[in-house]
Amino acid sequence: MPSLPRRLSRSYDIEPPQTFRHQTLMGLSASGWDCRNPPPLAECRPMTPNHTQSAPRLHYLTSGNPRGSAVLLLHGLTDSSFSWSRLIPYQPSEWRLIAPDQRGHGDSDRPDGGYGMDDFAGDAVRILDELGIRSAAVVGHSMGTFVARRLALLAPDRVTRLTLIASGPSARNEGTLELQRAVAALTDPVDPAFIREFQVGTIHRPVPDGFLERVISESLKVPARVFQAALDGMLEPESGTGLEDIRCPVLILWGDRDAVFPGMEAQQKLARRIPDATLKVYPEIGHSPHWEEPERVARDLIAFLAG
Repeated sequence: MPSLPRRLSRSYDIEPPQTFRHQTLMGLSASGWDCRNPPPLAECRPMTPNHTQSAPRLHYLTSGNPRGSAVLLLHGLTDSSFSWSRLIPYQPSEWRLIAPDQRGHGDSDRPDGGYGMDDFAGDAVRILDELGIRSAAVVGHSMGTFVARRLALLAPDRVTRLTLIASGPSARNEGTLELQRAVAALTDPVDPAFIREFQVGTIHRPVPDGFLERVISESLKVPARVFQAALDGMLEPESGTGLEDIRCPVLILWGDRDAVFPGMEAQQKLARRIPDATLKVYPEIGHSPHWEEPERVARDLIAFLAG
């Protein structure tokens, strides 16, 4: 099995079983569930599955008020719309949430090519067009932040506000380039042990074991060629360009134990380069704050999008 970068290779203790009970104040279900076996998204907040009409066909979930403020959620590398399931229940029911499986991921089509960040950004515009949404707030995680940044540059009138969860000034650093070399050696079927180590290595604070198992199963849907092409697209040298031209307000959320985009200096550099950016740092949180501390991320997101 190819070796992951050292900082992404670590042991992990699964969170002990516990039952979360949602508050009806947020328009959520009042019933609890055992986190070892998380429910379908529809049980915690109604989510409607859809597909785009044009090719490649993209699967996406929608929820909330069709006339409400649109919020587009763009997941990270090898993830899917499920990766937002810890955050979605805490979002206001009056928002119109759209969570796609980006091309090659989840239940979307897996074309032979077209895995650059501009391709993903074009898909996002296509979804907004098909839904008749003129503009939306865009929230990206990891690879999704680089897609969101390109979307804000290529179609600035379509993006009202931008939230970057676990991003960097550039996608290229010692760890991601080492990951690229490891992923280049993958063949199908991708070794589940590699995927598990990859996903576990991004987490610092434990998450429910049932959630983690579903994340891993979603990642295993992604063939090696898509994993490789999407990562290559993210790591193109231009991934760090254009930040100075982003004109909408930007919120940067970063965990100080992020193993993929580490270092406070890099985050401060990212915030300085974007004209209207605010950086929030989460102590003792890893690469996926919306998995590890979803309620706090939701509060910060709600405050930012209401501004």
